[in-house]
Amino acid sequence: MTTRPIIDAHHHVWDLSARPQPWITGEALAPLDRSFSAADLAAEARAVGVVGTVVVQTVCVPEETPELLALAAGSDLVAGVVGWIDLTAPDIADRIADLRELPGGERLVGIRHQVQDEPDPNWLLRQDVRRGLLAVAAAGLAYDLVVKPHQLPAAALAAADLTGLTFVLDHLGKPPIATGALAPWAADLRRLAALPNTVCKLSGMVTEATPGSWRTEDLRPYAGTVLDAFGPHRLLFGSDWPVCTLQAGYHDVVRIADGLTGRLAPDEKDAVFSRNAIRAYGLRPPELLDDGA
Repeated sequence: MTTRPIIDAHHHVWDLSARPQPWITGEALAPLDRSFSAADLAAEARAVGVVGTVVVQTVCVPEETPELLALAAGSDLVAGVVGWIDLTAPDIADRIADLRELPGGERLVGIRHQVQDEPDPNWLLRQDVRRGLLAVAAAGLAYDLVVKPHQLPAAALAAADLTGLTFVLDHLGKPPIATGALAPWAADLRRLAALPNTVCKLSGMVTEATPGSWRTEDLRPYAGTVLDAFGPHRLLFGSDWPVCTLQAGYHDVVRIADGLTGRLAPDEKDAVFSRNAIRAYGLRPPELLDDGA
């Protein structure tokens, strides 16, 4: 397995004593129905060579992002925060500025909204949303796309329109790995990947696979598609911890990603496992700065 320094570009934390996680429902997600902290992750992450992480929002409420920023301010592991803000708020620029004034505000690197839960497949194309995305771009932040396959066409149109904003596709756009189908996901993903202001996270694959009976080979066609579409210099490793623990441990997720990128040259692997995240999010993980990152 890789011995290079790793940036984990996608993980979560939550404290159920602070607020519920409404998306954790049903027997399949029951193992996630507890609190997960950065301290829970730290030992596992360090053990596989992770030197920095990006923590990503989980609920669309304004209180969570300040908490994540405070977490980052007190952490030597969390290098960036992808938070939530109401993209349709008339004062969105002021709200972003306010977040940056908070403890840890300098570690705000991106914004995300649960587009996957929006009933309108063209939600990203709404004028009020577009205005918010322009404010995100003006603030120098990235925008994480958490979408389902049927929402990829709208994502591509939004990215084509907003060329000054970096769009970060989470979890490959959640392809139907459990069914083995590639169409129409692959074609729609390639339209998004054709745009230079887009990157993709190699994350979330294990939770889209068949529970309890998946193999690494089930993931290979999907990993191969994004590698071919985005190339090794626009692909970012992310664990999706603790959601990944429904199907695989942290060490296993890193090992699987390492194997799925096994054909890459050493400098290309460096890009996937650290450099691309640093560039896409403007991270400054201390342990990588000495070598020119």
